[in-house]
Amino acid sequence: MVSRALWKGQLRLSLVSIPVEVFSATKTGARFSFRQIHEPSGKPVHYDKVVEGVGPVEMDEIVKGYEYEDGKYVLLEPAEIDAVKLETKKTLELVQFVDATEISPIYFDKPYYLVPADDLAEEAYRVVRDALRKSSKVGLGQLTLRGREYIAAIKPCGDGLLLETLHYADELRKADPMFSGLSGKTSDKDLLDVATALIDKKTAPFDATSFKDNYSTALKALVQRKLKGKKAKIEVEEEDDKSKRGDNVVDLMSALKKSLEGGSAKTSASKKSTAKKKSA
Repeated sequence: MVSRALWKGQLRLSLVSIPVEVFSATKTGARFSFRQIHEPSGKPVHYDKVVEGVGPVEMDEIVKGYEYEDGKYVLLEPAEIDAVKLETKKTLELVQFVDATEISPIYFDKPYYLVPADDLAEEAYRVVRDALRKSSKVGLGQLTLRGREYIAAIKPCGDGLLLETLHYADELRKADPMFSGLSGKTSDKDLLDVATALIDKKTAPFDATSFKDNYSTALKALVQRKLKGKKAKIEVEEEDDKSKRGDNVVDLMSALKKSLEGGSAKTSASKKSTAKKKSA
């Protein structure tokens, strides 16, 4: 099944305009999901548009409203919103280029595929793709998608171009308050050396297919067992509280060295726990 384009317009680089289309790069149906069910009847729960003191209302009675004060709204008709003139509704102009590694991952929102709209657009599209790849740059612009304007980052992706929407600066929370409780101490040098060696040992090219959604797989298996009429009991083991720093340096160094040698940190920890129990 061919995906439907979410946006159609022009990718503009200076005086060059290239007809392009934007498609979602992710699949929502790939995730395991639940429906809320009314247990006595076994029927799915629906959600109605309800107004307090009025009851259910029809969709054609609903308009958008902006709350400018508590309980006070400016009402906007769909036609009024559509009439707002933004060039980014139909044109994505590359206004700046930055190094590919310059944008912090925290800004990235959602990926899309940017493809040429027809055969005539393909040559100019290839030039932009190859120029970005050769220069190791990312093109930046803005486009209006699904009712809001986004910052867009354009980069090569295989034979084509990837468009990633970015968060605006004022949409992000400051990191400092989150990390304010951490001390400014540096790591123990020996621990740091072993941890770095472990990272080097486990370094490999990124391959997303090597990671599986184990939770969804387990849920699907649970559903299959339920369908066969078998009862399943799931037990979640509570992890021991390791937050206190008693044997921390020795235990951490041992676990890191075990991992570096190909052993299991979990196995080492469980053996030590067993030994403590026996000695007690």
